[in-house]
Amino acid sequence: MELTIEQPFDLGSSLESGQAHRWKKCDDWYSGVVRGEFIRVRQKGQIVEFQSGPSSETRAAAMLSDYFRLDDDLNQIYMDINRDDRVAAMVNKYPGLRILRTEPWECLVAFICSANNNIARIHQLMERMSAEFGNPVTLNGETRHTFPSPADLSEAGEGELRRLGLGFRAPYVWEASNSVLDGTLDLPALVQMPYAEAKEALMEMKGIGPKIADCIAIFSLEKLEAFPIDVWIRRALAEWYFPNQKTPPDKVMLEWAQGHFGRYGGYAQQYLFHGQRLRKKTD
Repeated sequence: MELTIEQPFDLGSSLESGQAHRWKKCDDWYSGVVRGEFIRVRQKGQIVEFQSGPSSETRAAAMLSDYFRLDDDLNQIYMDINRDDRVAAMVNKYPGLRILRTEPWECLVAFICSANNNIARIHQLMERMSAEFGNPVTLNGETRHTFPSPADLSEAGEGELRRLGLGFRAPYVWEASNSVLDGTLDLPALVQMPYAEAKEALMEMKGIGPKIADCIAIFSLEKLEAFPIDVWIRRALAEWYFPNQKTPPDKVMLEWAQGHFGRYGGYAQQYLFHGQRLRKKTD
């Protein structure tokens, strides 16, 4: 089945920009499990071809449109965030990179696992948890697994999470699963909260600091003004916006970035992050 994309969209940049952690690429196809659906997808110009299971392709098409945030007016967002030559250059270099609308629970666990970690290792941990505790889904004879629910990981326990390689992150994931189960952490409610309140609520959880909270907020809680500051963004801001001076504290850079980039600061962040990370790979 096909989706026709009428706005800028780049499948590869969107899936490979550190937002989602369960996609695998083979030739020009990406395969992953999204919201319980096994998806194979590729892009040819403005056409996105996909295969899906177990639900119907019609249902999967609606889900993918939502997941890829095709309701975002990217041209309007570009007009809003192109406030300096650096962002404009990144938009011109990676047109169509979109923020994804990931499932909040899976997103929360992924970014707890991101602490002192790299993208490849996060992918590995997410796949291990899914293979061990998720449910199998099959497409074209290949089997993958859904991401485990809070109940699944709570029942598994901290020890099993450590066995899978989560290390010091294991108790944080296990405690988060219990907090979601008992209602202490109400993820759907966070979507409705203002950004600052949602971020504060996330940071009450062990293992979630300002950067991880902002990642969860932007990628799964509809907080497009969030501006995560990690090592890549810290380098980008220091080099491109605060040159020839001591690098300001993260709090100062965050306040500056949110004032400079405005309501779609998260999109600006994603373009700067992607550009800085790929640039360092080729330097």
